[in-house]
Amino acid sequence: MTFAGRERVGVLLMAHGTPSSLDEMPEYLTLVRGGRAPSEELVHEMRENYGAIGGRSPLTDITEAQAEALRARLGPQIPVAVGMRNWKPFIKDALVQLAAAGVTRVVGIPMAPQFSTLSVQKYNDAANASLPEGVQFDAVDSFHTHPLLIEAFAERVRAAEPKPDELVIFTAHALPVRVIDSGDRYADEVAETARAVAARAGVANYEQAYQSAGRTPEPWIGPELPAVIDERSVSIRKFLVVPIGFVCDHTEILFDIDVQAAQVAREFATTLRRTESLNTSPTFIAMLEDLVRTRLAEGNRDPGLGAGS
Repeated sequence: MTFAGRERVGVLLMAHGTPSSLDEMPEYLTLVRGGRAPSEELVHEMRENYGAIGGRSPLTDITEAQAEALRARLGPQIPVAVGMRNWKPFIKDALVQLAAAGVTRVVGIPMAPQFSTLSVQKYNDAANASLPEGVQFDAVDSFHTHPLLIEAFAERVRAAEPKPDELVIFTAHALPVRVIDSGDRYADEVAETARAVAARAGVANYEQAYQSAGRTPEPWIGPELPAVIDERSVSIRKFLVVPIGFVCDHTEILFDIDVQAAQVAREFATTLRRTESLNTSPTFIAMLEDLVRTRLAEGNRDPGLGAGS
């Protein structure tokens, strides 16, 4: 699509990235760690975790499926590419692909609902650092309370049919406390998403927890999901986890919740299940379309819209 006869818009869906095989784990972890080689112990642990979910994460495959579903809604005039920060297809390569298709303005959408300097901002930084000449980057920083996102999560909650004696726990990825203390708005946005989904789905009582904290000595925000299960298992025997910080299945869902958290629940003689991930939910894909078309409308009013606006 062009504006003022000179602008063609494309879309870049951005995510963390995942290795496609266990053999790639050392190189992948080196990228995640900013160039620092991982220990043999860490490589072994991560291979074990991936092995527990079939040997690989479906993150890239699902993100590609989300991109295909979005292409079907946007039409052939708006190219859609997938770029990962820490593995193939890399963000820089996706931008080259879009530029080769004639795109001059890229709408960048993070596949994470809530903004954080440790996730979304790093995706945006990677994109801005790799922009081909003549291409502008238009970042969508957050969509944590977009009505269609809230409805998509609420649909998953309603489909799970929470029982009266089942505690709903909304989860999102933990961050170091120092990041929140420095002014990162992530925790506030997670809480806003949880409140909105609970209201939309008719959940009167719920807990909010964090998961997947990094293996560092510094404190991470909580409460952690296992701690909530521990504390609440005194009076609650059933838990329904709703991962509102993620938009598709990957290791944080399939291992951290389905394997690790489920094991914790069993140790306390309780049961744990979770809602289905959004993946290619039609409502979620409609939300992505709305994000793009909103930016198109803004660009139509102002063809000179610059990078990062």
